[in-house]
Amino acid sequence: MNDHPVIARIRLNPHSRDVQRDLRDATQMHRTVMRMVPDNLGDAPRQQAGLLYRLEETETSSTLLVQATHLDPARLPTGYGQADIKSLTPMFTALRKGLGVRYRIILNPTKRERLPLQEKGTRGRIVPLSGADADQWWLRRAAEAGLDLHILTPTNMEPVRPRGKDAPHMRHSLLRYDGTATVTDPDALKDAVIHGIGRGKPYGAGLLSLAPATTT
Repeated sequence: MNDHPVIARIRLNPHSRDVQRDLRDATQMHRTVMRMVPDNLGDAPRQQAGLLYRLEETETSSTLLVQATHLDPARLPTGYGQADIKSLTPMFTALRKGLGVRYRIILNPTKRERLPLQEKGTRGRIVPLSGADADQWWLRRAAEAGLDLHILTPTNMEPVRPRGKDAPHMRHSLLRYDGTATVTDPDALKDAVIHGIGRGKPYGAGLLSLAPATTT
């Protein structure tokens, strides 16, 4: 598989029973998007495929963005939606230090709970972050990803709780951030786009979208 992924923008069919099921259940949504990548990718197929996705909903429509090194929308359920695919290579080629960009990302900001010394050797719980703590988390992660943020506007999303008998019991709190930034490290930014940022990637978090900043 190549290093430059493609991204599919899928306009979901609201009348599809498969779509209605997936919008209710993030575990089922993950299974559906995984149908678009090749088979036989080993024990960690999502990571091998570089698959990331994000659901964008308005009052009138639902759009699914899916990114991976290879995608075949024909493997989606019949009538699931209309898919348009494009390569991310032109975007990567355009990245340069000092470039102004607009960004969007859904994140699952977390930290690991610190335990007292008497519990040394035991790992603390993963704790979701909110408010200013979540903003600071995103500022740090963005800087590591080669972005100097100018504007970060958070929007609370519906939390995700995986379903199914084998699903983990952890509830994923999701925040969407929109804003503007300046590219400080194109290579680090490319890596962040390809691999995603933070936890919750199987449940629609981590996909970083970029576009040139508009000038007035």
